[in-house]
Amino acid sequence: QVQLVESGGGLVQPGGSLRLSCAASGFTFSNYGMKWYRQAPGKERELVATISSTGWSSNYADSVKGRFTISRDNAKNTVYLQMNSLKPEDTAVYYCNVVQRGLSHWGQGTQVTVSS
Repeated sequence: QVQLVESGGGLVQPGGSLRLSCAASGFTFSNYGMKWYRQAPGKERELVATISSTGWSSNYADSVKGRFTISRDNAKNTVYLQMNSLKPEDTAVYYCNVVQRGLSHWGQGTQVTVSS
């Protein structure tokens, strides 16, 4: 079955950086686009970044454009989210997502807290 496992979250000061990872299994990773979402307390889950199956194409929410970079390693079945110049408003649980055979699959999420 599809499994997504996020890691790399933590507490970081404003202006700092984190790199999130999402290890995927249970499907042919290189055939599917991947997404990162986030959900802050009391807010709806929002799409942060997407990447195509080959990694050649990516898109970002306006709120993270120029600060976050999504990438993938198809040999390792892993998608990454490099987050730079972090702000307190980036505090959220971050989830990776894949839609496979019409079903949306989520990991358990990883907490990112940006605070001094």
